[in-house]
Amino acid sequence: MTSDIEHILDRRGLRKKLSFWRIATLIALAALLIGFLNSAGVFSGLAGSTAHIARIPISGVITEDRKLLKLIKQAQEDDNVKGVVLVINSPGGTTVGGEAIFHAVRSLAKKKPTATSVGTLAASAGYMIATATDHIVARHTSIVGSIGVIFQYPQAGEFLDKLGIQLKEVKSSPLKAEPSPFHTPPPEAIKVIQNLVDDSYMWFVDLVTERRPLNRQQVLEVADGSVYSGNQGLKLKLIDALGGEEKAKEWLVKERGLNKSLELIDWNIPKDRTTFPFLSLINNWVFGSDLNGYSKFDAKPLQKIIPARLFLDGLLSFWHG
Repeated sequence: MTSDIEHILDRRGLRKKLSFWRIATLIALAALLIGFLNSAGVFSGLAGSTAHIARIPISGVITEDRKLLKLIKQAQEDDNVKGVVLVINSPGGTTVGGEAIFHAVRSLAKKKPTATSVGTLAASAGYMIATATDHIVARHTSIVGSIGVIFQYPQAGEFLDKLGIQLKEVKSSPLKAEPSPFHTPPPEAIKVIQNLVDDSYMWFVDLVTERRPLNRQQVLEVADGSVYSGNQGLKLKLIDALGGEEKAKEWLVKERGLNKSLELIDWNIPKDRTTFPFLSLINNWVFGSDLNGYSKFDAKPLQKIIPARLFLDGLLSFWHG
């Protein structure tokens, strides 16, 4: 009799343990599924399920960021987004990156009211993007401007000479692969690069002329690469008002008729799934794919370790502070 009771108690205890582990397993699987869907960006477009004003941060070095471009497109197509405030904190970056984001914001602005709130700085390509919105506010001490384009290349010829290393080359024409870091570039090569810079610079000037209440001559007077405080920028008409995000929202309400009760809700780019950049980098080099499964070399893990500006290539609209 006693053994039967003990047997029954043992079975009940076993059932309780099994129930506990079943529930724990289901919870763990659900957490993993949610984490996977979130990392895949499934929830990235669900920033707000009710009417709101989207707050989109643009920070760091500007590149042709596909995730940011996708986020801007999602905000454009989301009926719950009644307006957008860009929060810019950037020294600039690649000129083509600034151009791509500028046009994405202009496309957005044709459908929804937009404004920019400048944080610490919106310089060069960062300022370029700010002009894509219909209103720019900045703090008194924010940094704006740096309208210009730069092309940089290293010169390692003297260093290699000291090491006794010479680089020989055969090329199809004298201007191929110029300017070279291994020898002083010929005047013809410098002229080609200068023409390239001048063309992009004039495009930048025309863009600011189109977007700001300034004529071309007025833009040229401030487009010498100089940076300005928010207060100076206001006087020069590079921005429209002093203030922060609430000031930008106030303008959207007053001038674009948005409801005052609308909340500012963050719209952020989904974070990369790779938690350990060193491991991803090693896996990339050894197996030809990173931990996210991409089949070609991806510099993003390395960019988490080394300053992003060192990876910039081509024409730059960048302020070196």
